Amino acid sequence: MIRTLIATLLLATAVPLVAQPLPTPTPAPSGKPSYLPTVPKAVADIRDAALTDNYAWDLVEGLTTEVGQRMGGTEAEARARAWAVAKLTAMGFANVHVERFALPVWTRGAEAAEILAPFPQKLVVAAFGNSASTPAQGIVGEVVGFDSLSDLIAAPDAAVRGKIVFVSHAMPQTQDGSGYGFFGGPRRQGPSIASRKGAIGIVVRSIGTDHHRNPHAGGQIFETGVAPIPAGALSLPDAEQLQRILKRGQPVTMHLTLVSSIRPGDSGNVIAEVPGRDPTAPILMVGGHLDSWDLGTGAIDDGAGVAITAAAAKRIMDAGRPLRTIRVVWFGAEEMGIYGGMFYQDLHGREGHYSIAESDFGADRIWKVDSKFGKPREAEGKALQAALAPLGIVPGPLDEADGSDIGPMIEGGMSAVGLSQDGTKYFDLHHTPDDTLDKIDPEALRQNVAAWTAMLAVLSGGIEPQPKARKRR
Repeated sequence: MIRTLIATLLLATAVPLVAQPLPTPTPAPSGKPSYLPTVPKAVADIRDAALTDNYAWDLVEGLTTEVGQRMGGTEAEARARAWAVAKLTAMGFANVHVERFALPVWTRGAEAAEILAPFPQKLVVAAFGNSASTPAQGIVGEVVGFDSLSDLIAAPDAAVRGKIVFVSHAMPQTQDGSGYGFFGGPRRQGPSIASRKGAIGIVVRSIGTDHHRNPHAGGQIFETGVAPIPAGALSLPDAEQLQRILKRGQPVTMHLTLVSSIRPGDSGNVIAEVPGRDPTAPILMVGGHLDSWDLGTGAIDDGAGVAITAAAAKRIMDAGRPLRTIRVVWFGAEEMGIYGGMFYQDLHGREGHYSIAESDFGADRIWKVDSKFGKPREAEGKALQAALAPLGIVPGPLDEADGSDIGPMIEGGMSAVGLSQDGTKYFDLHHTPDDTLDKIDPEALRQNVAAWTAMLAVLSGGIEPQPKARKRR
């Protein structure tokens, strides 16, 4: 990427907002952890001003209203990119452009699930991304049920061959969303395991914590050499209903229709920047993913994330010029396999990045900050903790961070920050028709923007105010 260079000289009298080096930790007032350094007034001021932010709400409201659902590679995602370029340009960002890449585009078709025997009734189902298609008329098969992915793995192939597999689980609510990794196994690995054992299809209990009659979509990728089979999620009430029917002990027959198609297509990452005073300094990269699933309008996943990070960068831009360039990346096609993140890594992974961070866990209040700067920058991690503590954000580890699109880059050794939203209710909405704008609390959204603004202020290397225009006499 060619960064925009700014040749305009600052007035010699400009006073930097955050240009001083990090302060040495000093004894703290009563009630404040003594190991956190004092927060520079300029950082506190820009953080607190962001608590009145309207940029993020305007962005997520506009995206979900004027574009709506935007699956990776679709015409709707292309409209979202055009919308994003126009919006970010109007906000004053520099170097706004799209970096495109190819990908297979999976499209959902007709979907239905029905118990034919012993107790005929309809169920609510949604196909997983990359599911194989059933014929238009669907498939019919006996259902074999398992209470966990481990039970499916342990089952003899003969018990599965020629049948429709059902896998249940019991995913709990957690603040940090830690259950998603383990309990997401039936969706991520279940279809490949069932196919290897000879199943003709698989349905799983949705990877969610709600009890709405909404199935949770989600991506999965069949293992190399495994024949794709139809794969989908039942809403939680329907999964529990099927479980009860199976426990009656009679053979259960299901008619399953999951029609879909795959075609070649493309997506792209939208890039925008706040140019730094030093174009040779390593950049700060923040962002989220622009695409969404097709069931809702992608408000919390991840309209909120792209809005929060762009709003924070805009607030830095409004305050002045950071030393380091701040790059905002709205990744494309994350949901179908972090295509945008991997493309960004291929294209920009060798560039100097001072730190990277991604917002992709909804819009609830941030409760914890993690960072992975390395030992030489540990004081900077504590300065960040101090800046965020007044927002009710607790210090987390100084040796870890995460993010979906940025995960491979973190594993590759890049410095990173993790600002963790409260995920207690996140999986009630995740990948469902309920992922809509009304689920976002504007005050919680502002707290997110304040946290991201403070993070950028701490890591930007110092913000110098723009020179004021002289009044004509």
